[in-house]
Amino acid sequence: MNAERKLVIEEVGLDEEQMIQSFLSGYHRPNTIRNYDRALRRFRSFIGTTPLGEATWHDLERYKISLLRGTSASRSLNASTIASLIAPLRSFYRWGSDANIGLFSHNPASSIRLPKVRVTSGHHFLTQRELTKLLTYLGSKNVREWMMVLYMVILGLRVSELVQMRWSDFVTDPLESGVWLTVADGKGGKTRQVKMPEALWKLHNDPSIRKGLYGGAESAHRHNRIFPITSRQVERIVNKASRECGIAKPVTPHWLRHTNATMALLNGASLQQVQQTLGHVQINTTQRYLHTVELMKKAAPDFVAESMHNMLKNVLL
Repeated sequence: MNAERKLVIEEVGLDEEQMIQSFLSGYHRPNTIRNYDRALRRFRSFIGTTPLGEATWHDLERYKISLLRGTSASRSLNASTIASLIAPLRSFYRWGSDANIGLFSHNPASSIRLPKVRVTSGHHFLTQRELTKLLTYLGSKNVREWMMVLYMVILGLRVSELVQMRWSDFVTDPLESGVWLTVADGKGGKTRQVKMPEALWKLHNDPSIRKGLYGGAESAHRHNRIFPITSRQVERIVNKASRECGIAKPVTPHWLRHTNATMALLNGASLQQVQQTLGHVQINTTQRYLHTVELMKKAAPDFVAESMHNMLKNVLL
């Protein structure tokens, strides 16, 4: 370690472990903290005795290539997984090289490019028929699970937001014209307000529905959580119910979020409204759904087919 970097770290008084913990303390979601911690420690293991503060662009690039090609000790990884391991390093070095923090004299990750991740979620939504089939099946089987799907597909909640939702998170606006759900500690630690449609609010307050949600579990009342279970349990419930009702798709809770965005845009919601509901920081993320919506509208072949209607009819007879 050169004298300049050593002096910086000595002045701050943090060793590498403390630096990592200080960085992670800026995040709130357990999954993010766990994944970022794992990514940092994996890179730390790769560079061996080289201190994190001395890592260079070459170290990071070699690491990325090793993930892409694999090594004798580990298999190669896909672009999405590699991006999830490199992104925390970029955040860590950007944080540590900030002038107000000054742990590192420069940012070695500033020129590291993430591998291009192919967007595969374009068709990850349920059709109206499939959604009806799923809700009908759950409605006759389990009120609690039925309400889980309704909350996710109508409000566009992430599964992590669903399981953290509390009875006290609902507030009436100043004019008492509507009710809003406060989604606290969403992705990136951000808080947003989501409008509750009147029909869902009535279900939310229906005594028989509430009894089904509590299910006699005192812990639900004690901790104020509407669904006191884990995200993984919700994933299993949604996937199992989808298979049992005959939907031939690998449905996950996130598919319900995609369904929300697709249905909202198809029925006239603006991009900004969908962005606000889903809690997207960048409008570009929301715009991905437009491609799916555009495909559902009248396309060029439809116009051609209409103009050739009589000819096609004669050919097909």
